[in-house]
Amino acid sequence: MKRIAFLCFFTLQGMLVAAQQKAMWNGKSCAVVLTYDDALNVHLDNVIPALDSAKLKGTFYLSGYFSGFRQRIADWRKAAATGHEMANHTLFHPCIGQIPGREWVKPESNMGAYSVKRMVDEIRMMNVLLQTLDGKTQRTFAYPCGDTKIGDVAYLDQMKDDFVAARGVTTEFLSLGQINLSNVGAIGINGQSGEELIALVKKAMETKTLLVFLFHGVGGEHSLNVSLEAHRKLVLFLQQNQSQIWVAPFLEVAQFIKASQQENTKGKQIKTASPK
Repeated sequence: MKRIAFLCFFTLQGMLVAAQQKAMWNGKSCAVVLTYDDALNVHLDNVIPALDSAKLKGTFYLSGYFSGFRQRIADWRKAAATGHEMANHTLFHPCIGQIPGREWVKPESNMGAYSVKRMVDEIRMMNVLLQTLDGKTQRTFAYPCGDTKIGDVAYLDQMKDDFVAARGVTTEFLSLGQINLSNVGAIGINGQSGEELIALVKKAMETKTLLVFLFHGVGGEHSLNVSLEAHRKLVLFLQQNQSQIWVAPFLEVAQFIKASQQENTKGKQIKTASPK
């Protein structure tokens, strides 16, 4: 009986190792997520056509307050229908105004004057707006300005079941088991060349990690901007290397990470169990 137990134990271990190897970023060496913040017109006019031509999908963090959302709802609905992720970036995009360099934050959108309830209510209302675009209920979130707390309270903790994951602004390259889905890091893009963007992807490939790009302007419309040429070179590189790079919306990647982490936890439990 002991021999059978040991055989079963090591068979299970072997199966788990094989599953983990197969699961490595959906069978690819790394994962790349392209995220675009603030519902800009250039996302509809420049980015989505470029991604569609390469058969790649991006994640667009929308705020209902921005004119690029309000004035082009039909265009966002069309983008959602073709597989791009419509994601939550709050209703009014509040940021903490008391931080040095945040003089541009208006009093009415100063998160520092928000209550936690007001923040939660506005985020949930944005989810309702997004559902009118794509009919979906599963969603990801991006912290406006990277601000995660009101006072000492992590406001997203009040709505853990509302989102699969949240994107932050910390630069990081992490493996599957290291990622905290409540605040996934991203690399903010501002002025990099195409070669510099591609170098970031190559680093993710070498380290077998997740790389999340955080774009604002692409060819203009925002002070944080990257040229159309640089973005085009990145998209072309991703398209040409899809055999090694998994490019997918943030929601899809987050769901994969969550499932993989849960499977890894089960594997550890089996490994620590003593065969009888």
